[in-house]
Amino acid sequence: MVTAGSSAVCDLAVRDGMISQIGRSPRGRRELDATGALVLPGGIDMHVHLSSPEPPEPGVPAWVDDFGSGSAAAIAGGITTIGNMTFPVDGDSLSQSLERDLASARTLASVDYVLHPVLDSPTPQALAELPRLAAAGHTSLKLFMVADEFEARADGMIEAVRIAGLHGMLTLIHCEDGALVRFAGERLLAAGGGGLADWAASRPVPAERAAVERAVAICEATGSPVYIVHLSSEPALRAARRGRARGLPVFVETRPLYLHLTSEALAEPDGAKYIGAPPLREAEDVEALWAGLADGSVDTLGSDHAPWRLADKLDDSLDVTTARQGVADLETMLPMLFSAGVSTGRVSLHRFVSLTSTSPARLFGLYPRKGTIAVGSDADLLVLDPQLRRMIDGSSMRSRAGYSAYDGREICGWPRFTISRGDVVLEDGQVLARPGRGLWLRRGTTAPP
Repeated sequence: MVTAGSSAVCDLAVRDGMISQIGRSPRGRRELDATGALVLPGGIDMHVHLSSPEPPEPGVPAWVDDFGSGSAAAIAGGITTIGNMTFPVDGDSLSQSLERDLASARTLASVDYVLHPVLDSPTPQALAELPRLAAAGHTSLKLFMVADEFEARADGMIEAVRIAGLHGMLTLIHCEDGALVRFAGERLLAAGGGGLADWAASRPVPAERAAVERAVAICEATGSPVYIVHLSSEPALRAARRGRARGLPVFVETRPLYLHLTSEALAEPDGAKYIGAPPLREAEDVEALWAGLADGSVDTLGSDHAPWRLADKLDDSLDVTTARQGVADLETMLPMLFSAGVSTGRVSLHRFVSLTSTSPARLFGLYPRKGTIAVGSDADLLVLDPQLRRMIDGSSMRSRAGYSAYDGREICGWPRFTISRGDVVLEDGQVLARPGRGLWLRRGTTAPP
């Protein structure tokens, strides 16, 4: 049994959905044999996309997973809690958008979940909603620096961060400078390029670094904590580290794609299948992120699970301004990190637990209900077999994407069991959870990991 700070060879008892006893050889009505396996806190992925930013239209491609198929993918990958980005649709308020996704999740989700409301425009009405959302247990907010509206209403966006922090909310920020991204894309198109093969050039590192520096400055000016999502490059990580070194509450998430692939993959004939924002970077960026995982300057791992069908990703009518961003990664995130990180000695087992469970639980107001193995905590557990080898085959996985960015890789270290609030929801590779069993989680405020 392993947590972020301890380990022991012992038995574990569960009663009424919670951990009731550790050690002393309890006897149970049902017993799971975890011999040779690791018992870890269930994974927490605070960055998924299981609801669409636009109303679905017949024949128009969209992300293919919802709370049902996404939950199944999470369970198969050892994840028991997810955080979904909730976009406003058709002029809905933040509260109305949350209610829409809550209704869908109540019917379909089989793991526990939180929702991050996306602020697309800092209207007076939206800003007035933030204290009410925080009081209701929605203690996070998402902003996109790359969006046109961010630059057009920057003063209002900064005020939103200030209000959010004042009321115990954590602001998640997509850090790419919109003007620099538009400039790069327009230059490529003007020169006769700008096809999907130019994706990396259309979202250059300076655009990410500048946005991270601005996010750090906003944190300093407002006193509010910020959480940089899917950070991809060494210069951006250095910018975040400088803020942390000054004692600022700047937290960093990275994404599996940036640990296992480089921009060379984008040059492959089907390289568009790897498109996400920011784009894949270089080998030195990969090494910097692995170092950040190990030394604590990267706090969490988030899948940014936003899958499309392969044909929709590879559509040759698209260019760098219309590319379909996102891949399926809920089912592969933890096994890939274990295989490439823990098994190779790049990341300790305790650090693995911190990155994938304890740190996100603390940052998002869920600890100690989630993120650890302790008497009284929810019995969210991952029984991981470190010797279990499996070839990644996206066509047989639970996401509706039908492919994986890592197809053909052999990974060592997969879930034997996944347990959510005491229910065995994965056994022998079979997802057993019923849709709708997942619970929305009321959250407290951010605590440093």
